[in-house]
Amino acid sequence: MAKLRYLSILIIVFISACSTTKYLAPGQKLYTGARVKIDDKNIKKSEANDLTDELEGFLRPAPNAKILGLRFKLWVYEKTKTNKKKGLSHYLNTHIGEPPVLITSVDVDKNSSILQNRLQNEGYFLAQVSGDTIGKKKTASVIYTAKTGPAYHYRKITFPADNDDLDTAVKGTSNETLLKPGDKFNLDIIKGERIRIDARLKEEGFFYFAPEDLIMKYDSTIAGHQVDMFVKVKDATPDEARWIYSVRNIYVYPDYTLKDTSLKLDSAVKYKWYNVIDPKKNFKPFTFQNSVLLHPGDIYNRTEHTYSLSRFIELGPFKFVKNRFEDVTPDSAKLDIYYFLTQQKKKSIQAEVQVQQTSANYDGTQININIKNRNTFKGAELFNITLFGERDLQFGKYNNGYNIYQTGIKPSLSWPRFISPFNFTSDNAFIPRTMLSTGYTIINRNKLYTLNSFNASFGYQWKTSIHVQHQLDLEDLTFVDPQNVTQLYLDSIKKTRNPALAHVINKQFTFGPSYNYTWTNTTEGFRTNTFYYNGKVSLSGNLYGILTGADTLKGKVSKLFGITFDQYVKLENEIRFFHKLSTNSKLATRLMVDVGLPYGNSTVLPYSQQFFIGGANSLRGFQAHSIGPGAYNLPTSLTQGIGFLPDESGDIKIEGNIEYRPKLFSIVEGALFVDAGNIWLLHSNPNLPGAAFGKNFLNQIAADAGFGLRFNFTVLILRTDLGFPIVEPNLPAGQHVVIDKIDFGSSKWRGQNLVFNLAIGYPF
Repeated sequence: MAKLRYLSILIIVFISACSTTKYLAPGQKLYTGARVKIDDKNIKKSEANDLTDELEGFLRPAPNAKILGLRFKLWVYEKTKTNKKKGLSHYLNTHIGEPPVLITSVDVDKNSSILQNRLQNEGYFLAQVSGDTIGKKKTASVIYTAKTGPAYHYRKITFPADNDDLDTAVKGTSNETLLKPGDKFNLDIIKGERIRIDARLKEEGFFYFAPEDLIMKYDSTIAGHQVDMFVKVKDATPDEARWIYSVRNIYVYPDYTLKDTSLKLDSAVKYKWYNVIDPKKNFKPFTFQNSVLLHPGDIYNRTEHTYSLSRFIELGPFKFVKNRFEDVTPDSAKLDIYYFLTQQKKKSIQAEVQVQQTSANYDGTQININIKNRNTFKGAELFNITLFGERDLQFGKYNNGYNIYQTGIKPSLSWPRFISPFNFTSDNAFIPRTMLSTGYTIINRNKLYTLNSFNASFGYQWKTSIHVQHQLDLEDLTFVDPQNVTQLYLDSIKKTRNPALAHVINKQFTFGPSYNYTWTNTTEGFRTNTFYYNGKVSLSGNLYGILTGADTLKGKVSKLFGITFDQYVKLENEIRFFHKLSTNSKLATRLMVDVGLPYGNSTVLPYSQQFFIGGANSLRGFQAHSIGPGAYNLPTSLTQGIGFLPDESGDIKIEGNIEYRPKLFSIVEGALFVDAGNIWLLHSNPNLPGAAFGKNFLNQIAADAGFGLRFNFTVLILRTDLGFPIVEPNLPAGQHVVIDKIDFGSSKWRGQNLVFNLAIGYPF
């Protein structure tokens, strides 16, 4: 009780210290906000609540922001007042602090007028709004009372008769109208209807038509608070807006600069349905056939034109695209289209230096040098070479001194089209691509071993819509060859009898196709709920293994080029769901279910293809790669005298995460999270008891909780998370749940259980 009393006193003292009204001058009152009261018994409670929320969003000014009930920004402002133009106080005052919002800055009559106008625009034609100020000693608020009156609803909607092509086209859009009999009158929807009709007509050749050419008349004298709506084309609409335009000629300028003033039509090279003006011959004419979607003779279509602009940018070599339409023959309503493309620098070199720290206690630096050629073969091909070097030094009880050094090269080539014997076409805003990539990496685990890793892949990448992306690799080959394995490492394998250590230095040879499907709408910030799904299937050695009768369990081991290859089917699934709780907070969730099925030539997935769990983007209350597989616990007796531990891996992975993300202030965001999951082997191993997936897998789920801060610098997000375990599956039976043993006051507990993660970007 004494501790609780002291805590209460501390809270009261803190709140008193943060009081902000004591800084006000005599006679000043702090504006604490306003609320809207709907005064009409004929409106349903749910409708009144919706109206209240909407109307309160129009009130100005906003009161000083609160954090946990305290006006923290105002308090910072008052505490850091300074006449200096720089320094910490000036920065805090101008960037975090917020000056007081006084009741004298609130124009009650203007706000009342705005609310009344808004209600009338939403069909409450008889609405009246008044505002009253409620004052206290140092604060004041406002209550706005809205007498809405009855809402007016549509009785019927009338579109124009068939007088000419334009009237006919407008009438033809009526099946998709936003205005429905029985709906409530709403000015915003009426404006949206004009925009909708204009967008539809732009698909049908009405190039010069505009929403302003429509007039929406309504008659509100109908009995029963009803409205008759009339959609009409203005009589003053010019003839050009009534004509249907078609395309005559198309010209592409791939080397345009602002200095160019001449169209140079005499140097045009015709390719299929368009003309290329490129006197320097920097681009082959076929380069643009996937970008120019309109054809001579086509009725003008704004969607296809917009898609063409997007595709020109997606080609890669161009940083700006400008277009021009020329009305060439008004009597027959035809257009010439000009696309002016401004190039980026063809060749570039970029160096990047990264400093990173992982929850496995690795502190490292990485240097990347990227060399690009954006028009390698004069067909907008992108050739890229990445040279990289990385050093990761680890500190802590285990793996101290067994540092990791990596260096390598990654050449790749991308074509902005499908290279295939089959003809694939698409009519959206995205360019399909053919991808060829290779790579060689040397991984040196100091004092232990060296891995030489080779990889190559060839395939296609394309988008069928803004939400859907596909990637099909016809062949994805990886070969990992261990070298310079030290006696220290071999002795450790023998002593611990841990197959995970031996698995790392096995030769790995995988080859086969893979397919990746992604669906997402997370970039659409206006949605309350957004989703992300990624699914991938990977195969290795399947057909060749079947043809050669590979079966390791029966002693039949198949080889290709004298090398034993891996055979498996691998499925990966990741689902993310985001729910917007308010404008400044959201709930983020993720579920991953990954399964690898080794068979034939393999009894376990190759190490490079196995799954891992734990770390900054996974279970944040555990060290990276330290969980599992299953309930397996490496006995302490086997680790004595061993300075390093293997990265635990598995053939199956299940992981779920949930995170609450509120914005706190300025660039600072918070997070409360819970993570759960584990990895398992598909087949049991006598040297790894409890590691295989079975019916009791739910009892082997690890879980953690924690909190963190995110610093949103726009160009990047710096993330800090502090996690701690609440369920540990590798403890002895009956001791898995450790939440009741949490003791933040114990330095020993904190040292053994708290895991700090520093990372870039959100974990998911």
